Amino acid sequence: MAEQLHIIGIDAINIRAGGGITHLAELLRALKPTDHNILKLVVWGEPTTLALLPDRKWMDKIAISERWNFGLLSRLFWQLFKFTSAAKKFGCTVLFVPGGLYFGGFKPVVTMSQNLLPFEIKEIKRFGISAKALKLLALRFLQIKTFKKSSGIIFLTSYSKKIVFNVAGELKAKCIVIPHGLSQAFLKDPKIQKSIQKYTFADPLKILYVSIIDQYKHQCELVEAIYHLRQLGYPITLELIGPAYGPALLSLKIITSRLDPESCWINYSGQIRHEEINKFYESADLGVFASSCEAFGIILLELMGSGLPIACSRQGALQEILGDDGVYFDPTLPTSIASALQTLIDSESVREEKSRASHNRAKQFLWDRCAFDTFTFIASVAKLGAD
Repeated sequence: MAEQLHIIGIDAINIRAGGGITHLAELLRALKPTDHNILKLVVWGEPTTLALLPDRKWMDKIAISERWNFGLLSRLFWQLFKFTSAAKKFGCTVLFVPGGLYFGGFKPVVTMSQNLLPFEIKEIKRFGISAKALKLLALRFLQIKTFKKSSGIIFLTSYSKKIVFNVAGELKAKCIVIPHGLSQAFLKDPKIQKSIQKYTFADPLKILYVSIIDQYKHQCELVEAIYHLRQLGYPITLELIGPAYGPALLSLKIITSRLDPESCWINYSGQIRHEEINKFYESADLGVFASSCEAFGIILLELMGSGLPIACSRQGALQEILGDDGVYFDPTLPTSIASALQTLIDSESVREEKSRASHNRAKQFLWDRCAFDTFTFIASVAKLGAD
């Protein structure tokens, strides 16, 4: 009997920014449909999302009407009452929902766990009594409902799988851990390191942190840590890049105006197009990743590939990615961050050793492998659904 040919539907309506877009776009660029008996892919999403995805002759992009893009409830309504019939119309044999929320009636469905915030109460508490906290609690409930009705679930790390299982309980779905990949564009040879004595306040050592400005990303604690080191005489500066959550940005502005009132050593560049971030990696001397909640941490992987020595939060799934090839800290304690930075800054040999080791480790995370493993898994779930 001939192998079943698959038509895979992809619900990208909840994929709107950041790592989710990067992940889906890179998967589709790396996919070789013949490796998985895929006849066609059909992707539904917002026009702005679809524009960021590659064009392929074996893939149809279907733009969702604007009336379904006014918030979570309208998008869920679209899934409940429109998506199933649309998927059947195109003859889909399986649906892939990388955004992690699905409530339609189509089966089989493969979902992903890409956001751990809803599953870690201590992180939700950082937002206080707010609309953001309520939204995260709602997402917690909705994602558990989605996972319980899914036929397959993809986790990015073993850590994220453990956290979700602790909250949701045992899941009947077929589960797999598939890490994200790294674009070849971010693979750069590590820089030759030099002694901190060769830097000056006119030509400082440049520290880079790329991430959304948010409560669980701990930019304020990082600013305090670097201020402390500058007070000790270290010639260092900080570059922050990323979009911002309003209340967190306000807190950051308050602390920067107090500690760096003349904007001498802190620069916030806002959101930068992903393809333009490379120039910031190239100009930096040291990378920081201070998040306390991550299912994976694709920016951390890019720092590794870019050949930068890295000071990294020890929380979340980050140690699973960086291994022994960084210097770790508690992101909630400025003194801990300062100590980790000091360890790297004081020794060019430690910086060189860590940057070369993490760079080599980053080469293990490739989109070709990620795409192959992802669509092999999706095809296996589709086959189970057909049996």
